[in-house]
Amino acid sequence: MVDYRTDTKALKSLFQRDRVHRDVYLDEALFRLEEERLFERAWLFLGHGSQVPKAGDYLTVTLMGRSLVLVRQTDGSLRVFTNRCAHKGAEIFSERCGNTGRALRCPYHGWSYRLDGSLLGVPMKEGYEGTRMRECEAGQGLHRVASAEHRGFVFVRLSDEGQSFQEYFGATLSFIDNMSDRSPVGELEVAGEPIRNVIKCNWKVYLENINDALHVFAAHEPSANAARAAWSDKPDDAPKPMAIEQMAPFQAGNAFMDAMGGRVLPNGHSIMGTMMSTHSTYSDVPGYAEMMRGAYGERAESILKNAPQNVILYPTLAIKGSPQTMRVLRPLGPASTLVESWAFRPKGAPDILLERSLMYNRITFSPMSLLAQDDIHVFEAVHRGLKAPGNEWVSLHRGARADEPQSGEIDTTATNELMMRNQYRAWIALMTAEPGSVATNGAGAAH
Repeated sequence: MVDYRTDTKALKSLFQRDRVHRDVYLDEALFRLEEERLFERAWLFLGHGSQVPKAGDYLTVTLMGRSLVLVRQTDGSLRVFTNRCAHKGAEIFSERCGNTGRALRCPYHGWSYRLDGSLLGVPMKEGYEGTRMRECEAGQGLHRVASAEHRGFVFVRLSDEGQSFQEYFGATLSFIDNMSDRSPVGELEVAGEPIRNVIKCNWKVYLENINDALHVFAAHEPSANAARAAWSDKPDDAPKPMAIEQMAPFQAGNAFMDAMGGRVLPNGHSIMGTMMSTHSTYSDVPGYAEMMRGAYGERAESILKNAPQNVILYPTLAIKGSPQTMRVLRPLGPASTLVESWAFRPKGAPDILLERSLMYNRITFSPMSLLAQDDIHVFEAVHRGLKAPGNEWVSLHRGARADEPQSGEIDTTATNELMMRNQYRAWIALMTAEPGSVATNGAGAAH
């Protein structure tokens, strides 16, 4: 049996330019290695600043089994700590969110910390006189996690070692800008709790699908037929209800999907829909364009026209600037993935934009929707099918050429599996990087 932890050559052989071995989806030991190497070294989405608007507000999130807490500081900045008292290790917060006032207090022995994580007080402090407590980790306060904020989106890097935030995401941050700039005041708010759905498949099966334009015609044929039947007796120029407007493009066919265009970027990031997308044909919102021109001038047109199908911020985030939604993957195990579907309200924009975001999440990502049922069936069938004897490889051959560049920013068609191959190049790079071989920037701070 191969030990991928110690056999780097075997680990690298799991991706062979145009195919990937099924072990990357099925192997329990590989998933544990992903937790340690990939998910600790990459930047992962934690939460949004609008969830903690006031000083003392906190939000707890579990990432890869680690309990973390995001805290709004008195100066308006954000910090992320391990949700663990430096004394005995008890979780300081057990609630999802709240306001802690001016201090964080452990419910076990009453140790308290300032909002910046520094130790504030301990009960019966005279008992620590003459001990090493102040020099040890216990006396240093809460463990701060490397974090960064961009337009309200907060990311963390669990390891103290890795690329800086800007180096890691590069040009993909412009798509967070685009989604935020759809607000005339440049700010987004999270619209309630995300839709959460646990799917019985490996997280990479789901992530590949986000970059898979070719599956739409086959996998979503039942949903497309339902939308077509619901609107078949209406004239072509009849105004469409929002649900039909969002569902109708899924009938467009493979030629449309291919022509949407795609682009890969370093570190596994990608854009599907560089030329157009299923979101490009939404009807105009009365007064919105004028509102945007008043806020952004000539740049307003480029903001509104830039509507990719999906932008992946590898490894676990996929955003849609229009209709202001995103999916966050929270891997639970080799055969289990929690998918969160988030909706945003652009501040100062007409309410219909929020309605579109909420509607799109309901009809495409809710586990009760027609489209999600199509996908979930396929995802779970893939995971079951990979266990069958025989062929041990998953094909990524579509569009693969012998002279294909192995790095950099590359434009392609939306049905070229280059975007998936790009993901596995990043996967190999993170999984095989030696400690100290990548740039570091310490614990960092949200900004």
